[in-house]
Amino acid sequence: MSVTDEIKSKLDIVQYISKTVPLKRAGSGRWKAPCPFHHEKTPSFTVDENRQTWRCFGACATGGDIFNFVMKQQGKTFQEALEELAKEAGVELRPQSPEAKQRDQQIERLRGLLKIVADYYHELLDTPDAREVLRYVKRQRGLTADTIIKFGIGYAPDGWRNTLDMLTNLGYSEDDAVSAGVASKNDSGRVYDRFRNRLMIPIRDERGRVVGFGARALAAEDNPKYLNSPQSALFDKGRLLFGLDLASKTIRDTGTAVIVEGYLDAIQAHQAGYANVVAQMGTALTESQLKLISPKWAKKIILALDSDAAGQNATKRSVEVARETLTADYSGRLQVEMRVLTVPGAKDPDDLIRETPEAWAGLVENAVPVADYLIAAETAALPARPSVEEREAVALRLLPILLASENDLYRGSNVQKLAVALRIPEDKLEGWALEQARKLTPPKPAAKQYNQPPVQPELPSAPADTSDDLPDFDSPRSLQRSSAPIHHSQPRADEKIPLELDCLHILFTQPDLYYHINRKFRELAGDHPLLQSTLSDFSADDFTRTAYRALMDTFMVAVAQDEMDFASYVRTHLAPELFEELDAILADQWEELRSRVTFGADLDMIRQDKRTVRPVEVGVDVILKALQLRRARIERERQELLFLSIDEGDVMSQINGSVLAKRLIDAELNRRTQRG
Repeated sequence: MSVTDEIKSKLDIVQYISKTVPLKRAGSGRWKAPCPFHHEKTPSFTVDENRQTWRCFGACATGGDIFNFVMKQQGKTFQEALEELAKEAGVELRPQSPEAKQRDQQIERLRGLLKIVADYYHELLDTPDAREVLRYVKRQRGLTADTIIKFGIGYAPDGWRNTLDMLTNLGYSEDDAVSAGVASKNDSGRVYDRFRNRLMIPIRDERGRVVGFGARALAAEDNPKYLNSPQSALFDKGRLLFGLDLASKTIRDTGTAVIVEGYLDAIQAHQAGYANVVAQMGTALTESQLKLISPKWAKKIILALDSDAAGQNATKRSVEVARETLTADYSGRLQVEMRVLTVPGAKDPDDLIRETPEAWAGLVENAVPVADYLIAAETAALPARPSVEEREAVALRLLPILLASENDLYRGSNVQKLAVALRIPEDKLEGWALEQARKLTPPKPAAKQYNQPPVQPELPSAPADTSDDLPDFDSPRSLQRSSAPIHHSQPRADEKIPLELDCLHILFTQPDLYYHINRKFRELAGDHPLLQSTLSDFSADDFTRTAYRALMDTFMVAVAQDEMDFASYVRTHLAPELFEELDAILADQWEELRSRVTFGADLDMIRQDKRTVRPVEVGVDVILKALQLRRARIERERQELLFLSIDEGDVMSQINGSVLAKRLIDAELNRRTQRG
């Protein structure tokens, strides 16, 4: 994860902007206000909570993410905004050593390997050899075809080298497979598939990238029943919440996260329509897991762990972790409401939802406060006639948790309940409570130190031989083959970032092609005023990643100035934190291709075809990419316009303009597709 991505993962744009701008809700995940950058009577400033972006549709006619907001509001450079937001998020900025850079490149390679393996397992579930496995998944586990596709569920065949042979044929080494956790090595040095004859559940991080697998045994004699990927640079189950990539939007929208214990609990909940459910993968809740969702998104956390003794102990440990984690930042006040859901009949959530899915909503609604749950659980464990010492020990264990609330009324009520349950005078508990409160006040954290910038890389002096768009290497494979034609001019969401990277690769290696893009936009606009709006010059607003937007800003200044050559200007003026991103963009993409290719692609054939592409075709290619990115931007802005309440005529005029621009771009893309 880049430093900009890490900062954005820890800061919520709505919370940040609302400190200085009076935002009002304008629909699901959208907010509006009068623009803080110019005077106006009706609001033209919008913030999209789901995309973590803002835009002014009035006089400013600009927008971006949290970094762009700080730059515009405070007149800061990108580097200055980066430093300020890093402090706000508690992220340390430091240059990357050659060793760290090499490590990151290896991690990216392993991510590509895991994506290939996930596709491989997923495809095998739809083969004749896995017919019984697929029947088990659908009939006994109750999963639908859509759910199987959505979660990428697959099958690891029985055998010692099926996965290894597939990977080595694609150019990966046995060491790569071991490092990624899909192969194991015994004491004699023999390497073999880690997962054999198992139902495979890909585990993804919050950004949807495969980092490991959960594997359920299919044969009764195979142990353990559940086998995870081993701990690695990519996989740390204490830092992951299964299903968060699919649940994050609903958690943001509802402010509530439900945490279950296992993968299938979460999968079954999502299938039943309960999309705010994530799984902690059989461990007690950890500080890292908690900080993935709270307090940034979730204001209420409901623990729905198993009802057996182990589940109850995990619930207690999870509550204690939450108290220690959240009160450390909020001076002893737990600003997140925590509740506990108990599944009746000692069933797992998976079993209950599969049998009676409609009952889940009522259980979530009636989840009990943590204080009530803990008092009941602790007092139930006491002997029939507990001694004073035993009751005092329970009180001292529970008081830190019961006092960790931002609401004085709740704290007082919790102490009263505990006094009644333990038959201890309330004033004595209050005395202990005061002592505990003093202990809960945390020391102030030490200030972060900013280190020197990294060494600046060299830009190429001559244009690189880039070429036509590669086929999509990141798309999930479906169990059900579609006969519908594929329109390559219509980029999907998971193609967006590779498309942005490829576009920047061409522009930074052949900057003059930027003028070809703008010439095409002017050609499409003709005499229509779209040239000043939706078909204006290609810019940073056409990109979604923070680093790519900042790189495009620098690019535009570099090509517009005439005091220095392009490469020298970039080397001199680019923010130090962006040189790593620039390195990745300028790298020989053939060395990176194997980490992106999906199972079954003919790499040598693709490479041979690419080498035949001439420079004139690169110009055609970058125009195609720019058109696709502009169309995606138009659609983003059109959706935001629909939630504004500025003058209806102005809104409709802008919407009509965006519709016309999109129609012109679609026609151009269709012409290019037909010619190709």
